[in-house]
Amino acid sequence: MAAARRREIDVCGTRAAYWEYGPADATETIVAVHGFRGDHHGLEPVVAHLPEARVLMPDLPGFGATPPMERHAHDLDGYARFVTEFIRSVAPGATVLGHSFGSIIVSAAVAGGLSTPQLILVNPIGAPALEGPRGVFTRLAVLYYWLGARLPRRIGTWLLRTRIVVRVMSLAMVKSRDKRMRAFVHDQHDRYFSGFSDRDVLREAFVASVSHDVTEYASRIDVPTLMIAADRDDITHIEAERVLRDEFPRATLVELSGVGHLIHYEKPSEAADAIRSFLTG
Repeated sequence: MAAARRREIDVCGTRAAYWEYGPADATETIVAVHGFRGDHHGLEPVVAHLPEARVLMPDLPGFGATPPMERHAHDLDGYARFVTEFIRSVAPGATVLGHSFGSIIVSAAVAGGLSTPQLILVNPIGAPALEGPRGVFTRLAVLYYWLGARLPRRIGTWLLRTRIVVRVMSLAMVKSRDKRMRAFVHDQHDRYFSGFSDRDVLREAFVASVSHDVTEYASRIDVPTLMIAADRDDITHIEAERVLRDEFPRATLVELSGVGHLIHYEKPSEAADAIRSFLTG
């Protein structure tokens, strides 16, 4: 993959950091939004398989290199506003892509008036998280983030960043049995899963991620939509994704087998192929 070009822009009261990949004169521009606790690095494996496209990837406020927003809460409305203003400022009319929590954010933004020719959702959150295949695990996560926010700041922040818990999360999501792939996934999570600015932003974003899903917005999104879902996703069961597809006026569902909520790590080339076919189809 060609070297990324780092940029910055003032959006929603924060100095947003974003990265530009691919040729500046590409015929297709995509703005990609990462998931909860991650940053732009998470979607780089997919971008590596789309060398012909210009891709812009911001770090969401409070994560990675982007500081928290000063004028907005870090809830779904705040993040949707950020994405809307970011795209209108740097790439109006771009195709919009969201992964996981990012799928909720971009869906809310498009349903709220963000103009885009097409929408791409990778591992979309197609049902309430507490009702997913691992609802019990989600409830434990609710307790975990609650403790992280309520304990004394130093202890709570340590709990939220400790590698032991990060590894448990990583093990819960990875499906590949390939040792090199598993090592890669764990390394990525170790590097980037604790890059949040502070525990208050983290908990606010977590509450947003488990309190909403794409079904709230699907019927109001009247642009061609690609859903790339996994048959072993523990966040949203594949049957729920099929139901979600029918909620959109114009949606196509691509199902990838043998993978869970980490399509962007475990099957990036397949995801890129689906995206390319969708954009050129």
